[in-house]
Parts: sequence; structure tokens; C-alpha cells
Amino acid sequence: MGIVVDLEACNRCGTADEPMCVRDCPGDLMFIAENGKASITDNRECWDCAACVKVCPTQAIAMQLPTSLVVRGVSLTGRALKHKTTWTLRLRNDEERNYETPSTGNAPFTPSL
Repeated sequence: MGIVVDLEACNRCGTADEPMCVRDCPGDLMFIAENGKASITDNRECWDCAACVKVCPTQAIAMQLPTSLVVRGVSLTGRALKHKTTWTLRLRNDEERNYETPSTGNAPFTPSL
């Protein structure tokens, strides 16, 4: 997979302090580039944990799914809420599918189509 940052949507979390994606990346791979936007040092080192995707308040960070799973151009964005994470899968034809996963416990994955 690969992390992709929408440079138009990224606003550094609106703070002068460390943005949440930089703060929460367990691999210490996210950083703020010279253009003032979030970036990843090397997608090959990414753990695919989606921590940066889930904490981005503007949903500027997405995961590109590998071509072995789906076709090129499909992205996955997420938003961490108090008790769940909401996911949006965008297909090449701009169709969106929404899913939710619990943030805690062992509840089963239940897609909400």
C-alpha cells in the first residue's frame, strides 16, 4: 500500500505545533515538507497501520490499495471517531463505499453499504 497526501487539503492540522500525522506515525515516517504539507519519507517502510489516515482532520491522507487487491486509482480514507473508525473506499468511477470498524473491543467488522 502507499500513503498519498492531498496537498490542497493538508493544512498541517491548522497548528504551528507538530501535526497529528507526524505525531502518531509509529514508524516515524511522516514529516512536514518544505512546502508546509505532510509527506512520507518512504512508502516502502510504511507499516500500513493507517494511523496517519485516521487522525487527519481534513482527510488529506489516503491509502492507495495495492493493485493485487484492486485496480489502480482506488483509495481508502478513514476518520477516527470516539468509538469507531469510518472508512470511505473510492473506486475509479468515483463511486464511494462506506464502512465502519470499532475502535475498541473485538466486535466484528460490519460494512455499512
